[in-house]
Amino acid sequence: MTSNFIDFNGRVAVVTGAASGIGKATALGLATHGADILAADINEEGLQDTVNSIQALGRKVVAVRCDISVPDDVTAMFEALDREFGHLDILINDPAIGARFKPEDLTLEDWHRVLNVCITGYFLCAQAGGRRMIKRGQGGAIVNISSIAGSSALGRGNFPYSTAKGAVNQFTRELAIEWACHKIRVNGIQPCQVLTPIVQRWFDDPKTDINSLLPRLLSGIPLNRLAVADDIANAALFLASDAASMITGVLLPVDGGNLAFNAGGTLVW
Repeated sequence: MTSNFIDFNGRVAVVTGAASGIGKATALGLATHGADILAADINEEGLQDTVNSIQALGRKVVAVRCDISVPDDVTAMFEALDREFGHLDILINDPAIGARFKPEDLTLEDWHRVLNVCITGYFLCAQAGGRRMIKRGQGGAIVNISSIAGSSALGRGNFPYSTAKGAVNQFTRELAIEWACHKIRVNGIQPCQVLTPIVQRWFDDPKTDINSLLPRLLSGIPLNRLAVADDIANAALFLASDAASMITGVLLPVDGGNLAFNAGGTLVW
């Protein structure tokens, strides 16, 4: 039995999308439990805030500006990892963007923009991180932040986002099988709507009818609340920890029951 349920002392984690939301909460959670962190994002102001919070916990942290859809940025990020830490134990793939258009109006440019971040960027980071884990021979853990959109259609102009998240799901399963021989565990998390700063700005937009939108979102979540970043981070910490040492290739819904809820179902008799 694991004596320390979550203990990352002596381990190094790369967390992409670490400037805010799920990525920031996960980076702080890893550091709280002993990990040293390479924190990456394109939001340098938010990234510095994350760095300050991790330093206050007494952990080593290095910030790197990285757009994961740009191969040269990913290369530079992992070169910084090699210089500053020398090895990698945990990779958190988090960033995501959308392009809310009807499919018939979606441009090829927007299609590529979403997929380049939401799946190609995950591949670039996983490949670079996996090569280092394989060479070291000590195994490791990769956690991909997917979405319920990868398993069930959202509509509302989420076509390229949902398509990318479906790809993340299969990417997770395939990589888990390919790298099991190297003791590298690869898992994914499927959140429902998370109250991140980006979602809060959407809610605060005068063009958003929050009185209509929020009940519609909650109607599909049996636990009757939106997720918060810590809900997802807690799941990521578990999947990255030794407590999950026999878990790989799993897509864990953190969705208040959304994926379990039949569209024709009801919460009342």
